[in-house]
Amino acid sequence: MPTMTDEVVSSAPPGDGAGFVEWVRPHLPAMARLAARLAVGADRDDIVQESLARAWSKRSQYDADRGTASAWLLAITADQARKSVRRLRPVAELDDHDGPVSRPDLDARMDVDHALATLSARQRLAVDCYYFADLSIADTAAVMGCSEGTVKSTLSDARARLRTLLEVTE
Repeated sequence: MPTMTDEVVSSAPPGDGAGFVEWVRPHLPAMARLAARLAVGADRDDIVQESLARAWSKRSQYDADRGTASAWLLAITADQARKSVRRLRPVAELDDHDGPVSRPDLDARMDVDHALATLSARQRLAVDCYYFADLSIADTAAVMGCSEGTVKSTLSDARARLRTLLEVTE
């Protein structure tokens, strides 16, 4: 069920800057959480700012009949986060060779972030949207560009994988 916030802001984004700011303001915390989850190591504020610039330039393409403002903005944020990770990857690969050797086999069973990192990109996106950005199944489906049934199946698969990775054996 849409929240009061979604009902108020689901109409087309205003063409003026002040109106646009008010239109996106309720979604900024979720955008920041999603950016931080999807692009660990990147500056989440930069990702949100790039997302807002993209949303501003594409505001005429928003269609309230196709989804909520939240889903539209979070889909843009997810795309910008993926781009940021691609830009960071070469630097991260160089840093890996200089750092201390870790023993993920010893502590990864209880390390949730490590377990999440082993999920497929699609499973991570579903988990991040649903559990960390607090999106509904419908909004997660809109962000992922798939059906609600696919989101449910993807979340089920992700939970099963995480259960196996995080289970403690005595």
